[in-house]
Amino acid sequence: MVKTGLDCRGGGRRGCRLAVLTKASSQAAPVIKALQNPTETRPRAALAMDNPPVSCLPTNAKMSKAKKTIDEARAINNPELDLCDKGIANFEEMPGLLNMLNISRLTLTHNKIRVVPPSLANLINLEILNLFNNQIEELPTSLSSMPKLRILNVGMNRLNVLPRGFGAFPALEVLDLTYNNLNEKTLPGNFYMLETLRALYLGDNDFEYLHSDIRNLKNLQILVLRDNDLIEIPKEIGELTRLRELHIQANRLTLLPPEIGNLDFTSEKSEFRLHLNNWVTPIEDQLQTGIPRLMDYIRSDIYKFLYERQIQIKSPPPDKIVDKSKKLSRLRS
Repeated sequence: MVKTGLDCRGGGRRGCRLAVLTKASSQAAPVIKALQNPTETRPRAALAMDNPPVSCLPTNAKMSKAKKTIDEARAINNPELDLCDKGIANFEEMPGLLNMLNISRLTLTHNKIRVVPPSLANLINLEILNLFNNQIEELPTSLSSMPKLRILNVGMNRLNVLPRGFGAFPALEVLDLTYNNLNEKTLPGNFYMLETLRALYLGDNDFEYLHSDIRNLKNLQILVLRDNDLIEIPKEIGELTRLRELHIQANRLTLLPPEIGNLDFTSEKSEFRLHLNNWVTPIEDQLQTGIPRLMDYIRSDIYKFLYERQIQIKSPPPDKIVDKSKKLSRLRS
């Protein structure tokens, strides 16, 4: 079974699978197959001194490398442009890029880009935009007007907030926001209007809650929420009947809403990851016996009674145990 995905992050906390967009329905397969998999990129070995890394080259040399790649793509009218790991710090180092209206795929991974210009939205034929592992602190509002954009990867950046109107993408199917500094207060009001979305990656952020409007993501097949600060899961997730993968490991969860029992996580093409939480003892015990037994338990009247009783008690949430202050996305250089 081929596995691809966009759940990107850096550093040592690779406890979860970085590529999970596989077991979605066969309808999603063409979208996923088209996607470059930057998450499996490993740190590169140091180059010899006679061939220094791009980041060590003078600015004009870096611009020359990027310009050469752009010129070559323009010469053959190539719709795919790969500027991965070129040491690029801004779009001025890529002359002519924003005039290449034919390109459908743009890869700018592993660079040092801080600002994404609003004019990037002029690339109206762009379907795949990969900005993984840069230093981007904000995105332009114009991005959501791109009519054909299906896959957007802005994982491993420095995003603290998403722009107003971000949920207006007309065709977006895959959104990777992994390893940023986002939380429930920094999402725009229309975020959960992304009804075309099939895969949403929010791992390694700072979410404690999810809004009940998540029920609007009716086409969602994969939802990754690992390594946040979640203290509860909204019952509305149980309305996402197409969901086949749910990753909620490494949070502060103690209970699961009984509505989770409406979902199918027992088939071969499904996955439900929920370890490294503070589950109440009955859930933890059932988890040891496997997901099928756990799902049966969650659907039982016994669990529904336990759930209601625990909700009424209103116990304080578990303490945060992970110091995120040293995350790369927190740093300022």
